Amino acid sequence: MDFNMKKLASDAGIFFTRAVQFTEEKFGQAEKTELDANFENLLARADSTKNWTEKILRQTEVLLQPNPSARVEEFLYEKLDRKVPSRVTNGELLAQYMAEAASELGPTTPYGKTLVKVAEAEKRLGAAERDFIHTASINFLTPLRNFLEGDWKTISKERRLLQNRRLDLDACKARLKKAKAAEAKATTVPDFQETRPRNYILSASASALWNDEVDKAEQELRVAQTEFDRQAEVTRLLLEGISSTHVNHLRCLHEFVESQTTYYAQCYRHMLDLQKQLGRFPGTFVGTTEPASPPLSSTSPTTTAATMPVGPSVAGLGPPGEAALCLEEVAPPASGTRKARVLYDYEAADSSELALLADELITVYSLPGMDPDWLIGERGNKKGKVPVTYLELLS
Repeated sequence: MDFNMKKLASDAGIFFTRAVQFTEEKFGQAEKTELDANFENLLARADSTKNWTEKILRQTEVLLQPNPSARVEEFLYEKLDRKVPSRVTNGELLAQYMAEAASELGPTTPYGKTLVKVAEAEKRLGAAERDFIHTASINFLTPLRNFLEGDWKTISKERRLLQNRRLDLDACKARLKKAKAAEAKATTVPDFQETRPRNYILSASASALWNDEVDKAEQELRVAQTEFDRQAEVTRLLLEGISSTHVNHLRCLHEFVESQTTYYAQCYRHMLDLQKQLGRFPGTFVGTTEPASPPLSSTSPTTTAATMPVGPSVAGLGPPGEAALCLEEVAPPASGTRKARVLYDYEAADSSELALLADELITVYSLPGMDPDWLIGERGNKKGKVPVTYLELLS
């Protein structure tokens, strides 16, 4: 008990000394040991890394889970070391509602069939979203969180210890400075008179006491300097490790981009398949409003004669060898042509198709009997079938 009381008193004394030194530094009444410029740059770099890592982590969590209540729930489960329960994604929930609606409204009707197809696609989208969230959490969020909860806490602890060592060092410097000033005063201005030998004895004793105080202060200063230098080196090594942290976070960022690319590619494929399936349903809109038959007001006999028999061949119903010939003989309708911008590069599968380059503008129109997933495209003197999904209709 006695030992604990002594330690408590010693700790209280150290804390008081540090508090006094810190307060005097804030008011400009005490000198402060400055760190070298390289060390200050390392500190600033570490602080910046920590701040931006926190922001990126929080915003990525918002991206993966926009619902704040769900994020709070997941946070509580993690803090309680419990497994986060499986949560239905928005796409899967939408798919469930659509499937139930199709069952009730009639799965054999055009609307019901479409609901079933869209529900299947939304379910696949929800599953892809679930995989993306899981992969991003493991490969990206977990390393960032480990840095903040592990490495950064260690760095912060060592920085606080370095700050305490610096306060001890500056307090020892101030104590030594005061002791030397008192010693010099006692030596140069002795408080005695020749007729009073007692004062001479007291002054000599005071000088000896200040000599001892100076020796003690110098010894404490050497110890404090050694501890400060050692702690500064430990902290410097940890701060230099931030470079390794950046390399690790760079790798995790690449993995996050790869998982995000995979997710959006899956979504694109699922929606492309859905669009093709919907295009086969009678009465389904596929993004083009061209009339299914040529206008009756057309006065060109050539146009009328050409468009009537050619439609099935263009749609792929005629013999493959006649496709290119039929396309060359086809004349565009007098009305119903539109401009379209190509969204993606497309390589023609045969001579009946027109190769496309992204962002180019072409003229498109539809012919009777054509597959609704295809249009006739013209670019200069070239003509051929083009897929609707690769186009953005402009006018």
